[in-house]
Amino acid sequence: MTRPLPPKVTARQQSGPWMPPPIRSLQDTGLNIGILSDLAIKTLYFGGYLTGNEVAEQMHLPFTGVVEYVLESIKREKFVEVRGGGGLGSGAFQYVLTARGLEKAHEALARTQYAGPCPVTLAQYVAAMNAQARARLTVHRDLLEKALHGLTISEEMFGRIGPAVNSGKAIFMYGPPGNGKTTIAQKIGTMILGAPMWIPYAVDVDGQVIRVFDNINHQVLPDDDDPSRRLTATGDRRDPRWVRIRRPVIMVGGELTLETLDLVYDPNNKFYEAPFQMKANGGMFLIDDFGRQQVRPRDLLNRWIVPLESRVDFLTLSTGRKIEIPFNVLIVFSTNMPPADLVDEAFLRRIPHKIEVGDPTPEQFREIFKRVCESRRIAYDDRAVTYLMQEWYTNADRRLRSVHPRDIVEQLMDIARYENTPPALTKDLLDRAASAYFVDLDSY
Repeated sequence: MTRPLPPKVTARQQSGPWMPPPIRSLQDTGLNIGILSDLAIKTLYFGGYLTGNEVAEQMHLPFTGVVEYVLESIKREKFVEVRGGGGLGSGAFQYVLTARGLEKAHEALARTQYAGPCPVTLAQYVAAMNAQARARLTVHRDLLEKALHGLTISEEMFGRIGPAVNSGKAIFMYGPPGNGKTTIAQKIGTMILGAPMWIPYAVDVDGQVIRVFDNINHQVLPDDDDPSRRLTATGDRRDPRWVRIRRPVIMVGGELTLETLDLVYDPNNKFYEAPFQMKANGGMFLIDDFGRQQVRPRDLLNRWIVPLESRVDFLTLSTGRKIEIPFNVLIVFSTNMPPADLVDEAFLRRIPHKIEVGDPTPEQFREIFKRVCESRRIAYDDRAVTYLMQEWYTNADRRLRSVHPRDIVEQLMDIARYENTPPALTKDLLDRAASAYFVDLDSY
């Protein structure tokens, strides 16, 4: 008597934070037997002799009810054969490709050489991203202070950053270089974007694979290796095709081009790499040094008009087919160029939060200097800082920058180390540090 399949657990049926539902059958993967068979054959092609459990582990699928069925299917087709086993149960049987299986592997590799964790379907990815978009934190003053601890920020700045982050909409940060725009954005992304989230290793679109996870832009949480974390509320093992990460904060600079904002097809391996904004889904996408990219700023901004308004992005496959993905990304544009040189009024209207990060006041400059000295274990001398400000800023008609105290103190420490003397805020060391740090551009 065949036991009826239990009902699937969808994103809407789960209570609490979203997590991957269990896989109890091949149907729960959402993929057809052909795709799963090709992936199993490629796994065996690259792995050689593998047990059923090892094939399941590399495919990131349960052996019982899924990989077991796939291996039996390709065994009936004489693509694989069993070469004994080293333990109890069919999962311990060793499988190896036959001559016919090698031909099938070459045929599958000609379509795509992807042989990593089994992908999820596009529909499963869209549902998961939309479900997890609702898990963002609401920012209050105490949480923002904790996130920006160690930075000297005015009350006015706190009053602008908090509402901007809560909106979830794009933020345009501008102002002179060296005043902490990038640092502020990174701290916001790291501390207050919300609870951890789940992303798939890859996504399947009608047999074409898009790789989403990469270990450079995604930080896997250590407790994901805890077996108890792999269980759902019902005690079933959650879908292992998903990985639990800290909400991503992806930063790009001058290397950003229009091509990298669409699916990047690898003609050698014959699969796609997800673009930056897809990898940043559920987190932050920081475009640093905006205006210094290889593409014109207006062309880059025009690429974002539709996603910023509709929260949906359209990506194009090499076949010409367009796919729709969620655009649940907090985008931050950071620039030290005049906004009038980069954007027009129409685009600024689509970015409701514009935050100017200006130069520090003399009082803030002193406070930053004091904190830098404390962190470097150097005695702070207010009279020495007054001399520095008078001699190297007021007399030289130079503007204060938030980054200068850190850089000058580090220069001072380098000089003291060379002279084999204790670092201190003396007139001589400050003059030598400032002289080495500042460049008079007008003299050339």
